Amino acid sequence: MTTFDGFRLPDELLALSAEVRRFVRDEIIPVEQRIDPDAAELPADDYRRLVAKTKAAGLWCLGAPEEYGGGGLGTFAMCLLLEEMSQHRMGLYNPGCGVFGRNPPPVIWGGTKAQIARYAVPALREGYHTFFAITEPSGGSDPAGAIQSRGERRGDHWVLNGTKMFISHAHEAEWGVVFVRTDRTKGREGISCFVVEKGTPGFTARPIQTIRTVAVPNEVVLEDCTVPAENLLGEEGRGLSLCLDLLTRLRFPYSACNLGVAAAAQMLADAEVELRAARWLIWDGAWKADRGEDARVEASIAKLYSSEVLGRVIDGAVQIHGGYGVAKEFPLERWYREARVRRIGEGPSEVHRMVIARALLR
Repeated sequence: MTTFDGFRLPDELLALSAEVRRFVRDEIIPVEQRIDPDAAELPADDYRRLVAKTKAAGLWCLGAPEEYGGGGLGTFAMCLLLEEMSQHRMGLYNPGCGVFGRNPPPVIWGGTKAQIARYAVPALREGYHTFFAITEPSGGSDPAGAIQSRGERRGDHWVLNGTKMFISHAHEAEWGVVFVRTDRTKGREGISCFVVEKGTPGFTARPIQTIRTVAVPNEVVLEDCTVPAENLLGEEGRGLSLCLDLLTRLRFPYSACNLGVAAAAQMLADAEVELRAARWLIWDGAWKADRGEDARVEASIAKLYSSEVLGRVIDGAVQIHGGYGVAKEFPLERWYREARVRRIGEGPSEVHRMVIARALLR
């Protein structure tokens, strides 16, 4: 029997990770240190200057498909890089401050070639903000029951009405995707997804102030918001089917950012143990997703554990630093506030526990 030598990351991926780490340390953190500690973005001049560097270095939009100008990296590789990209003050909700590119909502890749060319390609190239609007005021973690916003076909247009809550970047995005119910009788099969552009009549976004300082969430109101029929993504009634597998994959990069900020904050032996456990849980699920296997349970495990480890590690780091731990001179107080939201975003911890429990009971 051949001896198994164990797991080792590819040299190319290690080199890429080291370059991202260097860029964050040498280029992003010095800018953050001279601006408002609660700033949501880098100053425009600095952003443009750093974007020029990342594009020249081949570090732009590494996780997007190669055919549309991205780097073509898979879920696992992006988890490794996002752990590095997030290790700075803004990193939890704005990893790399956007200078490594911004990814549009993944459901856009389920659209037609014309939709991808019109919306996804410019968003990747220019680093536009986009938004993803599924959550509603009625709450609930199952979109099939929670979505009450509606869409009605009128000739060659759809008319959308309803309200969405906690939608990041909706007030500044060039476009985004909105999920509405187009057939009240079909449950999950009655929900459709539409692209809505900035400035569309009947679309308004009102920022909501929370403890989070980056990616400000919005209340989005649709009042007879009229979009062309060609803005329907995928088939009518198949909006959730279009997005759920893609959303599962997103939970691994989300978890990687939790891990990265916790790693930047930690200084205790117990924290190191938890960070290593979180890293392997993320990697295990990301490998599975890249192989095309069902990784829903692994995504819930990674998201649940990484978000709760993040809170524990940062809490310990604040305590060790005493008064400095809550001083804006250091990033810990910002991470402490923003980390609390991570146990809610991308599905609250309780929902992920239910997903895991159901899998065990099967």
